[in-house]
Amino acid sequence: MSPDELKDLLKQVKYPGFSRDIVSFGLVRGAALLDGTARVSLQITTADPQVPQQLRHDIEALLRGRPGVREIVVDVAVSPPKTPPRPVQSAAATPGAGAPMAGVRKIVAVASGKGGVGKSTLAVNLACALARELATRGGKGVGLMDCDIHGPSVPLMMGLAGQRPGLLEEEKMLVPLEAHGVKVMSMGLLITDDTPVVWRGPMITSAIRNFIQNVLWGELDVLVVDLPPGTGDAQLTLAQTIPLDGAVIVTTPQVAATQVAARGGSMFNQVNVPILGVAENMSWFEDAAGNRVALFGEGGGARTAEQLGTTLLGQIPLCPEVRAAGDAGMPITVAQPQHAAAVAFRSLARAVLARLG
Repeated sequence: MSPDELKDLLKQVKYPGFSRDIVSFGLVRGAALLDGTARVSLQITTADPQVPQQLRHDIEALLRGRPGVREIVVDVAVSPPKTPPRPVQSAAATPGAGAPMAGVRKIVAVASGKGGVGKSTLAVNLACALARELATRGGKGVGLMDCDIHGPSVPLMMGLAGQRPGLLEEEKMLVPLEAHGVKVMSMGLLITDDTPVVWRGPMITSAIRNFIQNVLWGELDVLVVDLPPGTGDAQLTLAQTIPLDGAVIVTTPQVAATQVAARGGSMFNQVNVPILGVAENMSWFEDAAGNRVALFGEGGGARTAEQLGTTLLGQIPLCPEVRAAGDAGMPITVAQPQHAAAVAFRSLARAVLARLG
């Protein structure tokens, strides 16, 4: 029985008091059958001691007697219900010092000064690459929070378009969806595809705070935050509300992009958020003969990194396969892990982890 087959089987287990199963609620952290031992790991938030006992009982009853299953181990990590958030001071008073997110070890913002540089594509593939890398290290998980309120494209690229997050009514918490080993929350999961988001700054601020405070992220090694382009309300709200461990600045090689990226990076310096480095996207295109063509020029990422006093984390080639994979809901790091772009994304992920320490 493969992990996916075991997880499909667990869809028969309902969360106590709900008609919805524990898999769709996003509570299953791991499931595997190895040498006759079925091991299931859950992450739940409850103050009721009967809930974890009931879940263990139901899972054991489901798996007992299944072919190949000789022993059943159910690990349930229980977090208490969320307490009211602490008052948040202004960024001017305490830059980068917002309230922490319980259970989340590191929070990384992916930002760009301008649109059109492939920031969301990079954020999606970075999150998937981090999940793959951390899984080999026994990590607890990776999350992806899409803060691009006006143009949320993460659900499409993660294969979650049209789906809706769960809701634990007792705790008033949204349960993020999960795809490719990454927990995901996005405004695109809460609205229909044809609904425009016509919001002013305060409404954007409120939405981002809800994603931070009212989503059951559970335990994560890294939360990747995909920011909208620019240096407006979304970026400042994030810096005010949670302590960012760093920002990755995305640019393409041409001057028009690097100048704006440098200004965007300077904003993080002003609010005391460390810049982990610069990621250069669309660095080159490889033609049919295998020749690299610098469609957008060369050296822009390195110059931006030098201007910001940081390092160039990696260069990602411009490939039609990256676009096609994103449109299909299977990021290139998942769909074609040996592709040159996927290898570049994994190298970027390792560089980010190294900078995070």
